[in-house]
Amino acid sequence: MPKALIEQGAEMMIVTNGSPWRRTIERERKAAFSGWYQAWPGNKAMVFVNQVGGQDELVFDGASFSRDTSGDMVQRMPAFEEALDCAEWVRTGEGWECGGAVQAPLLSGLEADWKAMVLALRDYVEKAGFPGVVLGMSGGIDSAISAAIAVDALGPERVWAVMMPSRYTSEESLEDAKACAEMLGVRYDIIDVEPTIEAFGRTLAEAFRGTEPDTTEENIQSRARGVVLMALSNKFGPMVLSTGNKSEMAVGYATLYGDMNGGYNALKDVYKTEVFELAWWRNAQTRTPGLGPAGQVIPERIITKPPTAELREDQKDEDSLPPYDVLDAILFALIEEERSVRDLVAEGQDEAVVRRIENLLYGAEYKRRQAPPGVKIGNKNFGRDRRYPITNRFKSGD
Repeated sequence: MPKALIEQGAEMMIVTNGSPWRRTIERERKAAFSGWYQAWPGNKAMVFVNQVGGQDELVFDGASFSRDTSGDMVQRMPAFEEALDCAEWVRTGEGWECGGAVQAPLLSGLEADWKAMVLALRDYVEKAGFPGVVLGMSGGIDSAISAAIAVDALGPERVWAVMMPSRYTSEESLEDAKACAEMLGVRYDIIDVEPTIEAFGRTLAEAFRGTEPDTTEENIQSRARGVVLMALSNKFGPMVLSTGNKSEMAVGYATLYGDMNGGYNALKDVYKTEVFELAWWRNAQTRTPGLGPAGQVIPERIITKPPTAELREDQKDEDSLPPYDVLDAILFALIEEERSVRDLVAEGQDEAVVRRIENLLYGAEYKRRQAPPGVKIGNKNFGRDRRYPITNRFKSGD
């Protein structure tokens, strides 16, 4: 199409686009448009105008730009925000030159990830008509970072954090959840779910007679919290914000109708190790990246303490999973790079560990089908980009 238009005399290409963001998009755009310039005969200018905003699992970053006849970047608009710039184009003997244009900084890394999640959540809530969000504030890293994203997206007055302790909730978690809520400036309430859990126990006592407690009882705790959050949502209107990360969703360490409850999940495409990196990054911001306060918004102890769901005594995530740096490396290779077990074993990974993680990954597909949507960050988000069969015993082989 560009070649045909140029053959008819076009000297400047104005590209109106709806190009969704992902971490690799800048490299992809550069490669695509560099190829266009090489293919065009003569010196032609180009203006790329891109959509801005969130739409379900996608976020459009804007970041519109212009290139002159030599292919140099002469105008760049801000990313993840609406903006208007008036540039002056002048015809010269060599083609077209652009003057007086904005040159906004190119966003990348954790800053781009954060702003993508903030914009995607804001637009999802706004366009769906919710007055705000409510989420479970556990004193852990996932709920803390989700609350921080929500505050930057919507402002603290539209975020409601609820701590729902049980007998296994530590004093540290109670302290950390309250401290985080205060740093963020959000409404914070404590609703004790232990009576609800005990009521479930009495209801199921006869049916469970002669059995030992296991993950069933742990899931009941999570589902009790899910019921509370959904009740608050139904009664007062805020959307429930789910707080699970991609590592948990990959291996199925999330409870259907429990912590998976929600209308949206800002962390759905973010691995656990990346969650920690984002927490350190957000705390280091001396200028606010959104509507929330600048500086530290997550207590350091939340970031440094061992992750735990606190569903049984002295529980730690690493009781049943490899350390997250090991787990995420395996998951990234299996999901983002679509590599085989054989490849990973050849690189030195423990075969038994890799095969176990692969089995967990396939086995949790049915849960992911029922998960709330979340913004696409990488190249292989669950749902739109990676959708595997549930019931035909699909295996990738070696």
